[in-house]
Amino acid sequence: MKNAFTIDVEDYYQVEAFAGVVDKKTWPSYESRVENNTRRLLDLLEARAVQGTFFVLGWVAQRHRGLIQEIAARGHEIASHGMSHTLVYTQSPQVFREETRSSKALIEDICQRPVIGYRAATYSITQRSLWALDILHEEGFQYDSSIFPMRHDRYGIPDAHPYPHTLRTPAGYSLAEFPISVSRFGKFKLPVAGGGYFRLFPYALTKWGLGQINAAGHEFVFYLHPWEVDPQQPRIARAHLLSRVRHYLNLARTHPRLDRLLQDFSFTTMQDVLRTKALL
Repeated sequence: MKNAFTIDVEDYYQVEAFAGVVDKKTWPSYESRVENNTRRLLDLLEARAVQGTFFVLGWVAQRHRGLIQEIAARGHEIASHGMSHTLVYTQSPQVFREETRSSKALIEDICQRPVIGYRAATYSITQRSLWALDILHEEGFQYDSSIFPMRHDRYGIPDAHPYPHTLRTPAGYSLAEFPISVSRFGKFKLPVAGGGYFRLFPYALTKWGLGQINAAGHEFVFYLHPWEVDPQQPRIARAHLLSRVRHYLNLARTHPRLDRLLQDFSFTTMQDVLRTKALL
């Protein structure tokens, strides 16, 4: 069974955890490390003969066109991560539409191929922002991967369908959804799909949880960010202690753990998984 391997292409200072202390207007003043970190991931994927889906932030694409072209040239799917890494439920529908449309057009121009997939910043399509699914359909997207079927302080729809499926948007459109994977442990849900959880949990727990999903006959999605393989990245010292713990915990372990994961499970692009399931 092949699962979806995904990367959210953004830089270390653009994460929501630092939004309170890093003004978007100051982003150009920070040292950019997204190119080297993304290429490190590209090299690892090539070594393991894995193709994945790269959800590209429009702000990054504007400044690193060559990187986006390289990702596409190396056989990976290019999808959209929006333009400015702003929580969807803090935007108006008009602003969301404008950002989504412009980022899609930009990335398609750079890589010269259709962009059909979308992932919201910090998985911020929640009950408050389901209207965004209508806009995604109207703007030409065929699938979304923004819904996290658990409770969190910034995201989540706890009772959402946990596996790839076709959902009905508020306006009645059909849209393929690949939710962020969670594993059941009794009455509890374990977020085992990557990111900070991949660094926080022992690798054996992640492997067990993902294996449980496959054993039940379902594909999972795994996600990571380029900055998560960069233990030498500059520190944002002004950030809240909890935010710094979430961001910097076990960065040095990510790359070797990721290499093990790529050997323990089979992966492909999100588009390929959804097509295999006849959802596209």
